[in-house]
Amino acid sequence: MTQQGVRWTADQVLALAPDAASRKAGSKLGAAGPWSEAGSSDEGTVWGLCKGSGSKPYQTVVDIADVSGPAYKCSCPSRKFPCKHALGLLLLWAGEDGAVPSGQAPDWAEQWIEGRRRRAEEKKSAESASSGSGDPEAARRRAERRAERVTAGATELEQRLADLLRGGLAGAEQAGYGLWEETAARMVDAQASGLAARVRELGAVPASGPGWPVRLLEECALLHLLDQGWLHRDRLPEGLAATVRSRIGLPASADGPPVRDHWLVLAQYDTADARLTTRRIWLHGTGSGRSALLLSYGAAGRAPELALPVGLSLEAEVSAYPGAGQLRAALGEQFAPPAPSSLRPPGMTASEAAARYGDALRDDPWLDSVPVTLDQVVPTPDGDGWQLADADGAALPLTPTARSRPGLWRLVALSGGAPVKVFGECGHRGFTPLTAWPEGTGEPVRLC
Repeated sequence: MTQQGVRWTADQVLALAPDAASRKAGSKLGAAGPWSEAGSSDEGTVWGLCKGSGSKPYQTVVDIADVSGPAYKCSCPSRKFPCKHALGLLLLWAGEDGAVPSGQAPDWAEQWIEGRRRRAEEKKSAESASSGSGDPEAARRRAERRAERVTAGATELEQRLADLLRGGLAGAEQAGYGLWEETAARMVDAQASGLAARVRELGAVPASGPGWPVRLLEECALLHLLDQGWLHRDRLPEGLAATVRSRIGLPASADGPPVRDHWLVLAQYDTADARLTTRRIWLHGTGSGRSALLLSYGAAGRAPELALPVGLSLEAEVSAYPGAGQLRAALGEQFAPPAPSSLRPPGMTASEAAARYGDALRDDPWLDSVPVTLDQVVPTPDGDGWQLADADGAALPLTPTARSRPGLWRLVALSGGAPVKVFGECGHRGFTPLTAWPEGTGEPVRLC
């Protein structure tokens, strides 16, 4: 994933941290003091011994050439991946030239690297041998049974929405969250995870502030539209039918034709609940002009394996998932090691960004936002909130989520009243900035 002499920035390294505590602890270990016998190879391996509280130093090794992102091994007892020692080693490697010299990996590091790559080859061979060996008829029957359960769930949900509207939205405030959770559980039983997630979101709307009945009605309408889309999917164009299946929560594979390009990593951020951590990575193809969203998952409390820090560029193939207007994709074969890039994505005005979101809704009415890069915008206060204003006098308000993040103040400080380029997600709630570049030259600044 790297070449000798090509260094990441500290921000790119710290973007791998599973949490804020790991970032802080790893930063303290990013100096030469606690390290000995540190080294790196042209193949993308970094290793070193870190002095800890015990008599024996911790053996730490990082495989930066792994196709799915860096892989880590450390003899410390931490259950976090990467641990603070792996982060500290990468920070040391990303710092001054000579701090981690090129050399031959010690036996303990070489054995782990060789074992990992051998297992990866065996897994790839096994997957290749097993592809197409399943029973198509059995798979068809399973899909039909699941479709029947989803149909039963969607029909029940339609009845519950009708009962809610018949009784009046005011009753939703009195019913409490238990009603919504019970309905969501019924959708889980129907194997419609997408419907369950939207029902849980409905439960958070009543009594959420001024205008909540309007927001609840809007969300109920979108849920009704998704229900109807599933129940009449045979009448839909194939692209829209695939989008409905995806929004319902049915699994799909990335079967689109591979697109080979130089992909810029524009943003990476995690969202987490009690059961799962979801990582979103936004890519921009410099040749195709396409946007692609990579999703990866980790168990609660653990960072997902795929990690592509902001500011890197990789030459790779990307395959799209089915669905009209869907941007989710799968990362395929990589043809060159990812490396820091000074390239920036092309930008647009605030008005063009709003129009792009409106166009995208034709293909996917349930779309929350689209990725856009705004050119020469200035963050300015707007009453109780903030907005990004361009030279044409148009502006996009920041979402409530963005206004509560520390990244807003990093953006304000980066701008200092001057125009900046900002990448983020534009939707009906406003704009969420994720990465920014100063005017002229300079490295990207993560805002999430």
